[in-house]
Amino acid sequence: MIMLTKLNNVKIVLNCTQIESVELIPESKVIMMNGKFFIVKESAEEIIEKMIEYNGRIHCYHTIDKE
Repeated sequence: MIMLTKLNNVKIVLNCTQIESVELIPESKVIMMNGKFFIVKESAEEIIEKMIEYNGRIHCYHTIDKE
């Protein structure tokens, strides 16, 4: 789950596994798999970073030290 901010400053929490795409209009339009969408203040890069962070926590991604 990731927290985003709608244009009216209301915080929403979305299941990032259900995000189908993000359109830049120039705001970010987050389109869900069910066809619903949300216009948010965060940039596409911020949304992607939040998704990576969330998935890292859920799937316990670890980096391997190359020595």
